[in-house]
Amino acid sequence: MIIAGVDGSAAARAAVAWAADDAMRMREPLRIVHALNRDPYRYWTIHASLDQDTLLHMAQTMVSEAAELARECQPHIEVSTEIVEGAAAPVLREQAKAATEIVIGSRGLGGFTGALLGSASMNVAGKAHCPVVVVRPEQGSARGEVVVGLDDAPECEPALEFAFQQAELRGSPLRAIHAWQPPVQLYAPQINYDPDDITAAHRQAATARVARFRQAHPGVEVIEDVRRAHPVDALVAASAQAALVVVGSHGRGGIRSALLGSVGHGVLHHARCTVAVVRN
Repeated sequence: MIIAGVDGSAAARAAVAWAADDAMRMREPLRIVHALNRDPYRYWTIHASLDQDTLLHMAQTMVSEAAELARECQPHIEVSTEIVEGAAAPVLREQAKAATEIVIGSRGLGGFTGALLGSASMNVAGKAHCPVVVVRPEQGSARGEVVVGLDDAPECEPALEFAFQQAELRGSPLRAIHAWQPPVQLYAPQINYDPDDITAAHRQAATARVARFRQAHPGVEVIEDVRRAHPVDALVAASAQAALVVVGSHGRGGIRSALLGSVGHGVLHHARCTVAVVRN
């Protein structure tokens, strides 16, 4: 089952449209979920004409409109709705336990003006047990490459599998980006190194990493893209022509305790297309 989280925002509408398309491609039912968090309204229900029944009616209208949008996008998918009491992030993380993927907007109604990514979106993307797709409302066409971040560690393999599946379902090329930077010690004058030799070694490692997935998905056109660059810079640059960028939920940077690594964090904030975060 694919779950789309909604809150009435433009980003949530974009997420519903994306989720409906993915439900059609994956032949999965779509459930539209709204987290009804009453806490921010408790003061207003005392001093204004806003009662608990009104909040529930607003939530019901919201999910009904979202379901109508989903059916307009894909008339043949199965659509259901659910209103769950609680804050958005914990509600969606709980829903993720039974989901194929969670689809949410990049920022909701409660976000700061100009913010690229809402706190709830970041919280869900960093902690959910299933892939989390974060959709930007301003994204244009969903056509283009599927881009995935690649490194030489097995932890990237869940993201690779998701990316190959998405590329196969869409009939899109898959660009596997392996970005590398030389350690600062290599710039010491007493050390001689050949950047071309290092690039060749990274290319060989990238080829070995994707080999099994090529065999499992022979119909996917794969572009192995090895760059001397920071991974965030490389993935964000590729996102300009992509339909989807896929990253793993754990980084390899300095903060090992962070569930969402520095690369995932940077890509979520700066990518120009939809981003999927896949837990390792």
